[in-house]
Amino acid sequence: MRLTAEASGFVVLLLTVPVVQSQNGWGVTYNPTQICALKGSTVDIKCTYTYPSSLNNHDTKVQETFWFTKESNNVYVDLKTDSKYSGRVEYICQNKRCTLRITDLRESDSAEYKFRFITNQPGGTYTGLPGVTLSVTDLQVQVSRLQVYESYNTAELTCNSSCLPPGHHYYIWYKKNKPISEQTSNSYSASFDPADSFSCAVRGYEKSCSPLVYAPKLPSVSVSPSAEIVEGSSVTLTCSSDANPAAKHTWYKENQTLLSKEPQLVFSSIQSSDSGEYYCAAENQLGRKTTKYIINVKYAPKLPSVSVSPSAEIVEGSSVTLTCSSDANPAAKYTWYKENQTLHQGQEGSYYFNSISSEDKGIYYCMSENQYGQINSTSLLLNVQYAPKLPSVSVSPSAEIVEGSSVTLTCSSDANPAANYTWYKENQTLTQGPEGSYYFNSISSKDTGIYYCKSDNRYGQINSLSLLLNVQYAPKLPSVSVSPSAKVVKGSSVTLTCSSDANPAANYTWYKENEDSPKASGQNFTITVVRPEHSGKYYCEAQNKRGRHNSTLHLTVVAGLWKLAVFGTTPAVFLAIIWLSVLLLIKKKTSSKQSSEPGDRPDDREQDDLHYASFHFSNNQTDPVYSNIIPAVPRRQKEEEEEEELVEYAAVQFNSASTAPRTRSQETVEDPAALYSTVNKTAEHNRNV
Repeated sequence: MRLTAEASGFVVLLLTVPVVQSQNGWGVTYNPTQICALKGSTVDIKCTYTYPSSLNNHDTKVQETFWFTKESNNVYVDLKTDSKYSGRVEYICQNKRCTLRITDLRESDSAEYKFRFITNQPGGTYTGLPGVTLSVTDLQVQVSRLQVYESYNTAELTCNSSCLPPGHHYYIWYKKNKPISEQTSNSYSASFDPADSFSCAVRGYEKSCSPLVYAPKLPSVSVSPSAEIVEGSSVTLTCSSDANPAAKHTWYKENQTLLSKEPQLVFSSIQSSDSGEYYCAAENQLGRKTTKYIINVKYAPKLPSVSVSPSAEIVEGSSVTLTCSSDANPAAKYTWYKENQTLHQGQEGSYYFNSISSEDKGIYYCMSENQYGQINSTSLLLNVQYAPKLPSVSVSPSAEIVEGSSVTLTCSSDANPAANYTWYKENQTLTQGPEGSYYFNSISSKDTGIYYCKSDNRYGQINSLSLLLNVQYAPKLPSVSVSPSAKVVKGSSVTLTCSSDANPAANYTWYKENEDSPKASGQNFTITVVRPEHSGKYYCEAQNKRGRHNSTLHLTVVAGLWKLAVFGTTPAVFLAIIWLSVLLLIKKKTSSKQSSEPGDRPDDREQDDLHYASFHFSNNQTDPVYSNIIPAVPRRQKEEEEEEELVEYAAVQFNSASTAPRTRSQETVEDPAALYSTVNKTAEHNRNV
């Protein structure tokens, strides 16, 4: 072993056996072939070379010599032209010897070095192979033990190198590049804090000081790609830290979940859920440092969540807030919609009702959007509760309502919760319940009137507007009357009147029995001058578009010289019979006295008296009866006045449409028994009527 000392450092020659490489007098010898040198020192790599003195009668002359480490396609790079060695390489060549001197050795200088020379002979170029192997190392401080205490740390340090020559050496220890100790042992126990650094050197070779050892510095984190992190893209985080010995790196997420034990943390398809705080820890034997890095993934909004406040029942007039929120990066903008109507846009996701109304009920949703996309929320039903609004009422069928048809009254009111309904006719309650309909299976004229309904729920009540139900029906049985009602006298004026309940109002037509043409139209039929031929049966027909009905009356015309006698009750009839009996007895006695007069016939006088003593009782009077007693006249006047007498004894009778008119023949009473029979029949008729 040969030691070559230099001012700038030292070199250890590991192998001194010369290597001779020759061929036909050509050759290069390296001595040594392997060299170990400290980083920062100077090394000499030496060789000798030989060549024939002449060839083909030509003297050999060396034209060029150089050292190289790299060659490509027979192109050799002279170390003096390699920028890596710029200013650090020197050739010392003389008398077939050539030395390569490299100063300020670096670990990158470790390589195989070869010598090449070129002569003037054709093909007279030669390279010595193999060359010299140079290994550049440095002193290393190794941490063999670390003690961590509450306020300080201690470490056991060792200064080592594979290139140290044998023998005793003095070691110099440095803290923050300042000497703190010199000793023969290569071990040192140091007290330090995380900011301290240590190094060592061998006395006499201080320029070949070991690299500093220190705890990791605060790690730095880089991200690739360096632009915005978008969901779904590939992202790599790299953690690096200045430390000696080199630090080991570990990745954690905020919840201390271990993600990686490598300097790089790779996301092949990053998601929004990957956003958050990440920690890179750099650690070596002297300590540990941690850096926080926040991953902020840019991504489109997620499905928004929607809510309503208050969450209980929403009552008309109250204050209500709709809220929309969505996970998005960057923060989303929100738009509220009712059905397809836009209500609100902005950074805030809330929409306010200061005083909500029933018109605000419906389906709502919100849209969340940013530059990476947009999404709609699920639908939200806003159920506003309120008192019933003014009910609407309708009738079905909506056309004319005809008696006997089926009719439905319907009441409906906007209310929440659903209303209960009550139907009224005037102030009479008809029906109550959740259904707003009232039914007439067969409506009648009595159902005509004013109707309305009431709508109510727990928030209030309200009545509808009035509804007139106008039931149309055919005329009812007409009522007929005659005016004046006391008697119908020949030559007087009489009015027949007809009236009937009908909807629409009836039209009236008067007819006389056995006559085709109507006598009159209208409620009233007036005969201005009554004659005997006006006697008879009349009927009135009431008609509208729904039907017709008629009633009958019997008109009898009497002479105007005598009053009619009307008996309305049985006691009156008996009184009349007694009165007549007395009258007949008196009349009979008078007739007996006159029968003794000469020239007269008793039988004829008695017969004439009895013929004109007849009475007619009207069933239209209930008061005491007035009677007309027609005085006896001689037979010689009878035939002349017969027609007039028949009219004088007539009476007026009224018959309903359902009763056949009664007729009374005028008879001449020839004896008291016949007279009584006539009175009794009339009285019996009055009782029946």
